[in-house]
Amino acid sequence: MTPVAIVTGASAGIGAELARVFAANGHAVMLVARREERLRQLADEIAVPGKPKPLVLALDLADRNAAEAIKSALRQNDCEAQYVVNNAGFSVIGPATELDRAEQLAMIDVNMRALLDLSLAFTDDLVKHRGGILNVGSLAGVMPGPCAAVYYASKAFVVSFSEALHQELKPLGVRVTCLCPGPVLTEFQARAGVAAAKSITPFDVPADRVAAEGYRGLMKGKRVVVPGLVSKLVFALVPRVVPRNFLLKQLEERQLKRRASH
Repeated sequence: MTPVAIVTGASAGIGAELARVFAANGHAVMLVARREERLRQLADEIAVPGKPKPLVLALDLADRNAAEAIKSALRQNDCEAQYVVNNAGFSVIGPATELDRAEQLAMIDVNMRALLDLSLAFTDDLVKHRGGILNVGSLAGVMPGPCAAVYYASKAFVVSFSEALHQELKPLGVRVTCLCPGPVLTEFQARAGVAAAKSITPFDVPADRVAAEGYRGLMKGKRVVVPGLVSKLVFALVPRVVPRNFLLKQLEERQLKRRASH
């Protein structure tokens, strides 16, 4: 059985960069996302001569049977999971009471339920291959987010769950790392319903650097990786130092401004 790194949300942005990093470091890769054509283009791009071409699986992770579909595809190709990279996720911007409720529930399905399912579905294989799990969280996971309430809450779940799972699986030789980037200029903004920022901010870290730091952190067995000095300071200090009322007001104003500019 060939050990494989499963990368979800691999069709663009941080997910595509993570797939590139794993392939460049000699790992067989399975690319999972909804857009099959994008995945096949990426598979062609990152294929390494003399090694199996990356597997492609077009799949909506909101589907409750997603984990079983991935397992079936692995078995059909004589593969087993060595790494699970839970990158798939999305956001929508606006007051929770005004946004579509079904879409917010779908966000929970992708950002939380699917991540949990895939983190636990392959434990035996991860132990066998001394592998690991890389869960993509966010700076949003350490603070509340008015006008992106469900997204921020979902990332708080990712951070908390990943840190706990890191402690539980460490004795079994399985690494669990939570990658928590700040804002990264990708297609994520368009999906969320905001215009992508065009100016450089202190938070900006390119997607390829985010992916590279996440990969290195996973291989070193780090519990949490926060790319960028400013983001590290925010992750460590803002929840403890900034008054909650002030933080809530500032974040709400920022999200409403982003929504209005779209």
